[in-house]
Amino acid sequence: MPAPFQCTNALLQYHSTNSWSNLGRGTRPASSVLFSLNSGEIPMHQGPDRSRYRPRDALLLLALWFATPAWSSQASIDQTTTKLDLRSDSTWLLDEQADQSAEAMFERVDAGSFQPLPAHGPTFGFHDGAFWLHNSVLNRSGSDQRWLLVLSYALIDSVDLYLRYPDGRIEHFVSGDTLTFAARSVSYRHPNFWIDIANGEDVDILLRAQSRSSIQLPLAIYSPGAFAEMAHNAQLGLGIYYGILLGLLLYNLILWLALRDANHLWYVLHLAGVGLLGACIFGLAFEWFWPESPWLANQSVPIAIALAQLAMHQFARRFLDLRTIWPLGDRIAKGFLLLYAALAIISLALPYSTAVLIGTALVFPGVLFILIEGFYATRHGYRAARLFLLSWSVLLLGSAVYAMVSLGVLPKTLLTEYGIQIGSTLEMFGLSFALAYRYVSLRSENERIIHSANEQLERRVAERTGELQSALEQLADANARLRQLNRHDPLTGAYNRSHVSESYERMLRHVQHDRLHLGVLILDVDHFKAINDSHGHLAGDDCLRETAKRIQSTLNDERSVVARFSGEEFVILSPCAGWDEARNVAEQLRQQFAANPITCQGTSMTISVSIGVHLIDPLAPEPLHRVLTLADRALSAAKAAGRNAVVCSNAVT
Repeated sequence: MPAPFQCTNALLQYHSTNSWSNLGRGTRPASSVLFSLNSGEIPMHQGPDRSRYRPRDALLLLALWFATPAWSSQASIDQTTTKLDLRSDSTWLLDEQADQSAEAMFERVDAGSFQPLPAHGPTFGFHDGAFWLHNSVLNRSGSDQRWLLVLSYALIDSVDLYLRYPDGRIEHFVSGDTLTFAARSVSYRHPNFWIDIANGEDVDILLRAQSRSSIQLPLAIYSPGAFAEMAHNAQLGLGIYYGILLGLLLYNLILWLALRDANHLWYVLHLAGVGLLGACIFGLAFEWFWPESPWLANQSVPIAIALAQLAMHQFARRFLDLRTIWPLGDRIAKGFLLLYAALAIISLALPYSTAVLIGTALVFPGVLFILIEGFYATRHGYRAARLFLLSWSVLLLGSAVYAMVSLGVLPKTLLTEYGIQIGSTLEMFGLSFALAYRYVSLRSENERIIHSANEQLERRVAERTGELQSALEQLADANARLRQLNRHDPLTGAYNRSHVSESYERMLRHVQHDRLHLGVLILDVDHFKAINDSHGHLAGDDCLRETAKRIQSTLNDERSVVARFSGEEFVILSPCAGWDEARNVAEQLRQQFAANPITCQGTSMTISVSIGVHLIDPLAPEPLHRVLTLADRALSAAKAAGRNAVVCSNAVT
């Protein structure tokens, strides 16, 4: 029996006998004392002079009240009890060496060595020792009952439950995630034990817990019906949570497959990491994924922490476009990625407690840096970063709260225990809106860029069209000049021999249409070599230029073609009515040269020309080379006749 109860019993005995000499003679259990007082078996006052003891009675009752500490209270079950939260009635003791037996601890309980729980409840952080919790439960329901004791924290390695009954019998049960999931009394994600408590029976509950992760020991006992209702509600809540998570995961996976936007892929991996981490923390992974592998149930926790953090940082890095807006922050984020990737790998080899402690501790700098990223992007005008910052703040706050619960900084309550689930649910919706907002913003920006690009393109096309039009005009002029150069003799400006070939067929069609003939004249400057020899080649060039001008001015007919054929010879194609007109044209040319001198290099000289004439009937056209041959024969005849003469081909035999 604890020492405080002995003190209380002694005070009651003194009160009943009104004598200090009886103090400490014999004691009874506190429960029987209280029961006797309530039933009236021991009167409050004895002797005839009751009034003289009333002030003292009041003082003794106050002393009795304050002498019984809160941590010695007893939990009781009545007919209306369906759930009993044991946290307010629990006392605890730390076994630093984890080597104490249950018998030794029951003795410590009886000696009053156990202490009341800390202000933040049964949350003790990371510790290598064994933690012992004690509760006393009295069944006053009027019937024998079976209850389920539930330890509402999944990540406990070893849990030993000792039940001490009034007859001295001690029962021992074991659980925890170092055993297979099938070792649990009820197939439920949290460790649990069946407890049988007979009516009127006072049972001492002594629980020993040891774990390489955070120590959290919230105990409660449930009736079978209350447990079924609690489990149903918990499963419903988790089902809604994971339904939302799975829906958003599949939705963003489809978006990634359709859009190939890596942000959606990393968001999918982030959702998967958060979901796996939650499943590990709340015992769902052990229950559903690897119930036969306690090792994997433990090692999956630090791995899930690392993978969730890795996906979280990579998504933030990509979503906020740190490479562009903050290169230094992008390099720091890559450092975090390497750190979490290394943690995920070495967690397979590190001791579980070390890996979990490192992973939990790394949550804080990770949370801080992602918040810094969000603030930085927001300050630099990235609008989608506002929704990102709001969404991540909620999740990161929930994650940080849970980490502080694991480290024993905060008490374990509904909000702190389910901080990750609450925060991640709000974050999932927020980030979905952020991704949608980012997509709309990017689409609007792309449309603006495309519209601006189209306007610039239209302006550039107009400019280029103008430039091209100008270039085409210049090219046309150049081509015209080139054609002019290609068709004209560079010395005299008259057409060249190739133009005669090009014009011949065209002029035949014209004279055929006009019912005319085509006269072909070959004109040769007489004694041209003598001019070159006597006056020089420059004078000879002037002579040729003046000859071309004299021919063109004499003909004065746009239909005629005057071409320098070779050397001092010129070919003339001129429409005419017949032989007489062709001969008259040639004679007119000869007379012009004979009667009018030309000036060459400042020297006036009179030259003569010889002309051969051929007439083409358009109804019986001849090839150009044949025509030129006949005209050339006539020219030769004119030269043979003494030069300065005109000879027609029809007169040459």
